[in-house]
Amino acid sequence: MNITEKIREEFNLTEEHVTNIINLLDEGNTIPFIARYRKELTGHIDDQVLREFADRLEYLRNLEKRKEDVKKAIEEQGKLTDEIVLALENAVILTEVEDIYRPYKQKKKTRATVAIAKGLSPLADAILAQDLSGEDAEKLAEAYINEELGVKSVKDAIDGAKDIIAEKVSDDAELRKKLRKMFFKIGVFYSTFDKKLEEDSEKAGVYENYKEYSEPITQIKAHRVLALNRGEKDDALKVKLEIDKNLAVAICENLFIKGNSPYKQIISEACQDSYTRLINPSVEREVRNLITEEAQEKAIKMFEVNLRPLLMQPPLKGKIVLGFDPGIRTGCKLAVVDETGKVLDKAVCYPTLENDKKIAEAKVIVKGLIDKWKVDVISIGNGTASKKSEIFIAELIKEYKLKVSYIVVSEAGASVYSASELGAKEFPDFDVSERSAVSIARRLQDPLAELIKIDPKSIGVGQYQHDMPENRLNQVLGGTVTDCVNSVGVDLNTASVPLLSYVAGLNSAIAKNIVDYREKYGKFKNRKELLKVAKLGEKAYTQCAGFLRITDGNNILDNTAVHPESYDGCEKLISIFGYTESDIKEGKLAELPNKVKAQGYKEVAEKCGLGEDTLKDIIEELLKPGRDVRDSLPQPVLRSDVLEITDLKEGMILNGVVRNVTDFGAFVDLGVHQDGLVHISELSDKFISHPSLVVKTGDQVKVKIKSIDLKTNRISLTMKNII
Repeated sequence: MNITEKIREEFNLTEEHVTNIINLLDEGNTIPFIARYRKELTGHIDDQVLREFADRLEYLRNLEKRKEDVKKAIEEQGKLTDEIVLALENAVILTEVEDIYRPYKQKKKTRATVAIAKGLSPLADAILAQDLSGEDAEKLAEAYINEELGVKSVKDAIDGAKDIIAEKVSDDAELRKKLRKMFFKIGVFYSTFDKKLEEDSEKAGVYENYKEYSEPITQIKAHRVLALNRGEKDDALKVKLEIDKNLAVAICENLFIKGNSPYKQIISEACQDSYTRLINPSVEREVRNLITEEAQEKAIKMFEVNLRPLLMQPPLKGKIVLGFDPGIRTGCKLAVVDETGKVLDKAVCYPTLENDKKIAEAKVIVKGLIDKWKVDVISIGNGTASKKSEIFIAELIKEYKLKVSYIVVSEAGASVYSASELGAKEFPDFDVSERSAVSIARRLQDPLAELIKIDPKSIGVGQYQHDMPENRLNQVLGGTVTDCVNSVGVDLNTASVPLLSYVAGLNSAIAKNIVDYREKYGKFKNRKELLKVAKLGEKAYTQCAGFLRITDGNNILDNTAVHPESYDGCEKLISIFGYTESDIKEGKLAELPNKVKAQGYKEVAEKCGLGEDTLKDIIEELLKPGRDVRDSLPQPVLRSDVLEITDLKEGMILNGVVRNVTDFGAFVDLGVHQDGLVHISELSDKFISHPSLVVKTGDQVKVKIKSIDLKTNRISLTMKNII
């Protein structure tokens, strides 16, 4: 297989770009670096496509390696033929390669190996040869009766031969390929309750939809595949994937029975046994594994789709925030942080208890903190007692006419961070819940910087995260976090070790060395100083430098995404059009794009020794040094009042924030503690194949209430026909 050509076709790229990307990856360049600083070589491909490219490249290389290993193993047995070599060359997935290798694998004890040990292999071969002029089966079998080997009769011999034929049928690569295709084309999923559910009514309720369930494989959605798998794992469901048995056996017979064969009945019985005992369980398992892998990949991609906008939520800059971690018995933990996230104060109060004295004390404590530190915003976690806490805060604001607003934020993962080694190291004198209050405050100020401290799986955006292959989930979500961190950029003089560790070219050890260097020698004055950090060599510097910012250094370009390798070209650009470094600082380059356009990008790029794509990126950076790409996004919705689910009425139109996107719809926060669901069919007036085509996490949307079920706390929403 020509891997370059294969990827070129799949990704619709030029051969030059494919070759360049492969070379860049093989040289150890990171995805963010390639996406940002090698656009001329890649054809301007973004980081997400590059990750898909890298995954596919790895798969195809593993496929080719496995082909070579199988070829070598068969050759060592002296059984390699031109047909096998051709079949291996034409195999496009690993399963097909394993099918080809299947007959040559060292087998454990099977009915066929037992029969072979009894000397019945020649009999099986003779029957399969189906010589029209040959003897009938019984006469052939007489020659193989051997009581010492356990073949006591003609029947024993023929039964043993059928076992050998059944295994040969099962091992046929072409047959397995045909049957797999048939499963994918006409297979049907069936599920019923497991008998064990009779003792667990709660579990039965969870899987009620799958009690008597069937659905064609061509129609089943990824989330239902995962639900069936979970039900099976949970000893709640019995799940089968089936095709018409008679049709499947007929395909086996057509492949092995020759015309008017004298041994038709024997081979037919062997085919039936082979399908029932060997092929069906095996191929069903293979197909289900393939479907599961596809469903898991879709679920993981959905995680990625949800996680990216969550991490890229705009920061609430320049605000003093009171973090409010709701609780009941242990009270609500409070933490005030300044504009930089530094903790100013902490306290605990009990406004969620049915106790007037405790509520009055809580008012004094919270108002005292607001007045003392000039708090601008209160960030309330959405966990246990969140609604009571929100009501308390709203009433406090109203009663004292406070010039402060609040917002309910997702506290998913806050407890994970609080109990982590990182949380303990950052706040050794705080208890777990106090750390949560700080996290809840900070994730409003800078969601990215705070959320990267938490395992992405614990952030709560997606489905079936605990059913995913952990390595793959970590790989994809880690890549998403890396892309987000590098697209925003990191302040070299304030960033934490966890944040720095996601910068292209760095790892946790080097990130720690950067912080240690900073603490020992003070703030970095320029990017070049990074080369003095232990274990940070030229290669790592090349990868990371462009993503690290120095806001008050001795070179204004260090506060941009311009890479140091392009500084000379950037200075030539400034000089050509008569600008100075002061002009950049003072924002006087507004006319630069027009001036470059008038002279021609190609001509200017050549004068500066830059590529055209790089030139355009540099111009954009020079216009806004220190810019944050998140600032252009809608700011968080702040509130000063409160809604109850009982305040909602059918037909009411409200503003909300998308909290999670799934295969079947989107969950929207309306400020009533219980998120409402906009089913996929209610997201758009037009047909859409997936909710992510219309909404993403963090989106501010307008919704209409379709129905409310107070008993189950379910809110059904629509985004259709809203004026």
